[in-house]
Amino acid sequence: MDFFKILWDNKKIVWKLGKSDFKNRFASTSLGSIWGFLQPFVFMMMYVFVFQFIFQTPGEGGAPYVVWFLPGMAIWQCLNDSIMSASGSIRNYSFLVKKVIFPVDVIPVIALIGSCFVSIFLLAVATIVCILFKFVPNLLIIVYIVFATYAFIIAFTRLTSAITTLVPDFSNLLGILMQLFFWATPVVWSLTTLANHQTLLKIMQYMPFTYLVTGFRQAFMGGNIITANHGIYTIVFWVVTILMFVWGNHVFKKNKKDFADVL
Repeated sequence: MDFFKILWDNKKIVWKLGKSDFKNRFASTSLGSIWGFLQPFVFMMMYVFVFQFIFQTPGEGGAPYVVWFLPGMAIWQCLNDSIMSASGSIRNYSFLVKKVIFPVDVIPVIALIGSCFVSIFLLAVATIVCILFKFVPNLLIIVYIVFATYAFIIAFTRLTSAITTLVPDFSNLLGILMQLFFWATPVVWSLTTLANHQTLLKIMQYMPFTYLVTGFRQAFMGGNIITANHGIYTIVFWVVTILMFVWGNHVFKKNKKDFADVL
């Protein structure tokens, strides 16, 4: 598709601007980009401290809570931060849209690169902690889930970045929706709690967010969501992701000529 060709042709400038995007987020602080790593790290550790050491919550399948929780939260942080930053990226980079001949299609990817440094750090922290607890990860599943995560984010933000550019209020609505998705996704709660509600359980299992969170978590706990239930969850995930990209790509291409006028 045109999007991938444009991205490939401009890969060097996209990478350079992506690194600058990350640095510029904390340029006005004395610790700089350290805050980008410190804030989500402390947030995750507080959850671990409260649930593992205060409430002494057990993890699923006999694993310590920290092993069950950290991988899921790391993937969620990656999803949330990347989606929110990429969705508002065209408005944040309005100067590139209005004053410079620049491929607007790649702007959300610039924001995505800016977010990926912290995301990779959190995924690495989760992996190291799980290994320290003697839960060795399946590297193939990790690589697959990370790839699937960014494929979904690109597809999702292809649509949301266009809508946010045209309708600024959508950014606030998206923030609310992401909070709802957080609690609807088994990040801090287990799918086993829905064992007596089979219809709701099936809906949750087929959600893309659930697929990614559960998939990365299972990489450390012996599961394999890729082939689970004859691979039906994987099929549904990629069908949803592809359809979302096609829809988002249509909306983006149809309206990008109007971006400069509304900014």
